[in-house]
Amino acid sequence: MTKMRIIVSGGGTGGHIYPAMALIKRLKERDMIEDVLYVGTEKGLESKIVKNAGIDFKTIEIRGFKRKLTLENVKVVELFLSSIRKSKKIIKEFKPDIVVGTGGYVSSAIVYAAHTMHIPTVIHEQNTIAGVTNKFLAHFVDKIAIAFPDAVDQFSEKKKLVFAGNPRAQEVVNIQKNDRLKEFNLADDKPTVMIFGGSRGAKPINLAAIAAMDKFAAANYQVLFVTGRVHYDNVVEKIDSKYLMSANISVLPYIDNMPEILPDINLIVGRSGATSIAEITALGIPAIFIPSPYVTHDHQTKNALSVSNVGAAKLIPESDLTPESLFQEINEIMSSKSIQEKMSDKSKKIGVPDAADRLIKVLTDLVNK
Repeated sequence: MTKMRIIVSGGGTGGHIYPAMALIKRLKERDMIEDVLYVGTEKGLESKIVKNAGIDFKTIEIRGFKRKLTLENVKVVELFLSSIRKSKKIIKEFKPDIVVGTGGYVSSAIVYAAHTMHIPTVIHEQNTIAGVTNKFLAHFVDKIAIAFPDAVDQFSEKKKLVFAGNPRAQEVVNIQKNDRLKEFNLADDKPTVMIFGGSRGAKPINLAAIAAMDKFAAANYQVLFVTGRVHYDNVVEKIDSKYLMSANISVLPYIDNMPEILPDINLIVGRSGATSIAEITALGIPAIFIPSPYVTHDHQTKNALSVSNVGAAKLIPESDLTPESLFQEINEIMSSKSIQEKMSDKSKKIGVPDAADRLIKVLTDLVNK
């Protein structure tokens, strides 16, 4: 087929941005892009990530609705209408073959504008519970790509639905073991559990891990404890120095290019964001999920259940998290090679290692119609 001119939009959180970036990366690898434009907000996380990747970036000013009735929503409506006008101008200038939205309120204007201009449109929903923007856009777009089978219930437009997985999965699936654990003063040939509460860290997970350090120091496996930058100094202060010196334990604020070390990890403990699950299941890594209870509609619990229900992960609700429950669950898995292998097999069965290519097929089918 001829190469595509594509507009991609998604913002607010990494969960919306990284799948968009993975899609663009795969399209470039397959030499399928004539030109690409990313539409986001100037203040959003996408502004930094997309610009750093050297992708053309244009901004619109838009805000999300408040969930309560408030006068501020009047301003939000005004911004939405003006952002549609600006989006139409962007579309007229760029002349895309297709427009893709990956969630976050920023994608609402450009995708809706494309629909009114009869340009093919696709949205990608990463979570089991659809976001407000995607639920709104679902009525107008040509196709709805979902990353979890459970998300089928979220949309009434069943004929538009396509199960594609999350493009991040394909981005990580070919990463090989690379002995990076040595960089963190750990052995590269010893079973390793990574405790990681997300890029910002998670205080409840950190506190439970700190209190279990004595048990981890005596274990026959090693622990890579990633605290999140904002928590690091406080965490290190709370850990007895003898555990910080233990050959079994490495405590870090953050790891750049985190996916690169995943093949060296035997068990991951952390939150259950959509991107994390896509990466973990693509590689078939056993997991213990402690979903964040602070996210919209408790979608992380629903995400985690989709993995734990098939035996690929364990789930500890944050309300049940203690140093004892954390260590007990970790120790049970890390002490048994057969449990790890069973969980890994089940994880791979629900992983979607060709997710980006599946989504690209949705795009090409529409463009070639």
